Amino acid sequence: MNSNNIIELDNIKKVFLTDEVETHALFGIHLTIARGEYVSIAGPSGCGKSTLLSILGLLDTPTEGRYTLNNQEVANLDFAARARIRNREIGFIFQSFNLIGDLTVFENVELPLTYRGMGQAERHEAARQALERVGMGHRTKHYPAQLSGGQQQRVAVARALGGKPSILLADEPTGNLDSKNGDAVMNLLRELHREGATICMVTHDPRFARHADRQIHLFDGRVVEEQHEAEQAEAGKIS
Repeated sequence: MNSNNIIELDNIKKVFLTDEVETHALFGIHLTIARGEYVSIAGPSGCGKSTLLSILGLLDTPTEGRYTLNNQEVANLDFAARARIRNREIGFIFQSFNLIGDLTVFENVELPLTYRGMGQAERHEAARQALERVGMGHRTKHYPAQLSGGQQQRVAVARALGGKPSILLADEPTGNLDSKNGDAVMNLLRELHREGATICMVTHDPRFARHADRQIHLFDGRVVEEQHEAEQAEAGKIS
């Protein structure tokens, strides 16, 4: 594995079996993501975006192929080992925020850190720093229902950042937001990337996909196109 790569996928395939029917979700995916890179994964509904993100996030396992995360082969780990690595290496940002309604903003951000065995003082400081970083340090005692959608997504980003993961995985992070809040969240991700964060984002919105250094286009479970930032800019000039 190239030491500069956080993620390497080699010939990843995923087949779902239901009632003797085989559904091929991914066909021979090859993908690398380097440290500090911002990658978007785009494509129509049913193309395999969510399946690929689930495998990248160790929420699912491939049927075939190799997956190396931070120099460790992770494709065939058991559930407990995947959960342990996921907690330390991966920060998730979900379309539906996935905040816990009866916990405060601060408690939502702190909760994943308790599974690491962190001391209370260390957890509190990590949560405080993460909330300050996304501009939500003034809302620590509020509950999710007291926040706008854009504010809830900022808290979700803080929760993802709290454990200082190797990579942020964002699944349609603007999907439940209006255009103004969507733009604000995308600007936040861009700022985090400029500060050194590695980001892989699934999106159906071509405007937001262009924020990334590199766009991966999926169709019927296959990578059909890959565009880098310079190519995107040139295509924009031509059009």
